[in-house]
Amino acid sequence: MKPHHRIFFIQFAVALSLGAFVSRLPDLQVKFSLTEGELGLLLAVLSSGVLCGLTFSVRFIERLGARATAFVTVFGASLFFALIPWMPSALLAVPLFFIAGVFTGAFEINANIETDRHEALLGYRIMSRAHGMWSLGFCITALVAAGMRQAAVSIELHTFIVLVTVLIAGSIVFSGIENAPRRQDAHPGDTPIIAFPTLGLLPLCLVAAAPLLAEGASVDWSAIYMRDVFAVEPFVGGLSVAIFSSFIAIGRLGMDPVIDRFNPRPVAITLLGIAAIGVVMVATATHPAIALAGFGLTGIGCSSVYPLAISAAARRTDRPAPVNVAALGQTTFLVFFAGPPLLGFVAEHFGIRFSYWAVVPVLAAALLVTRALAADPAPGTGQPEPAQPHG
Repeated sequence: MKPHHRIFFIQFAVALSLGAFVSRLPDLQVKFSLTEGELGLLLAVLSSGVLCGLTFSVRFIERLGARATAFVTVFGASLFFALIPWMPSALLAVPLFFIAGVFTGAFEINANIETDRHEALLGYRIMSRAHGMWSLGFCITALVAAGMRQAAVSIELHTFIVLVTVLIAGSIVFSGIENAPRRQDAHPGDTPIIAFPTLGLLPLCLVAAAPLLAEGASVDWSAIYMRDVFAVEPFVGGLSVAIFSSFIAIGRLGMDPVIDRFNPRPVAITLLGIAAIGVVMVATATHPAIALAGFGLTGIGCSSVYPLAISAAARRTDRPAPVNVAALGQTTFLVFFAGPPLLGFVAEHFGIRFSYWAVVPVLAAALLVTRALAADPAPGTGQPEPAQPHG
């Protein structure tokens, strides 16, 4: 296994655990007798944990190194996602949501920094493919979850099986991880305990946050949307998550050569436009098939915009790369995890269709600031990528 493939597996493993968990949110909602708003509050606790992990873990990750951090964060997140369904009440599950979020936030920094450093060694882009492994993990686990829900397998047993799978596979893959060297043009400064975004980083934060909001709405609420709007079978409802995840995985796994050919900004503009069309299709769907097609288009549109923003943040030379990645991650993952709870409140008071309409203005705002991607340097260099014909 090549060194960067082991880093890819970090994304894949966490996606297996988180994907299994969110695919069973309808069952967790029933188990704890929660309204959409109450379920949203639990997801908000998860969001706050992610934010803490992104904010405070940078220095610890630098000290632990990539391998130790992979073991701690991936296994920790998987364990607590598996423990939540075993809690007798939502109140007792609250601390577990928070701790799972902390590990998830810390994993994100570790995986992205190591991916960027391997890009510098390889001389070509792999960031989108790395995030494609996250989406592939989500796709696989969502398909499995759809089948398990249809077969009436309990959420407790399902998440336990996923935990055991991650522990066994991770123990084999992570043991061979070695730290990649820092980029030659990396900022030499020390890594602070807390990372905050700068004014120059804010446009990238918006570019990254918009598709993550659409992704959060599609992953967390799509199964509930299909159930409430169309009263479909559990398997069909689970297909919404699987279709979204499969299309975002296809987009990410195949997008790196396209970005190298056409440059980041035009690719991002095209993808954000496709995502907006997909969200509108979901919001206006009159048949389950139309909604599923909308989730597929949304997946393609969301595919590589966030990886593009991560790469651009990591290659900024105003601060150490882990600081900029962590600062971008704080903002965007706050949207990814806090957005769905807010959309839950919108769904409870205005209807679940309107919660998807609320995503469209954010995608439009991101389109207005895609210029922030124009200065993204080529992999392995500190120089912006040369302009290329777009024919």
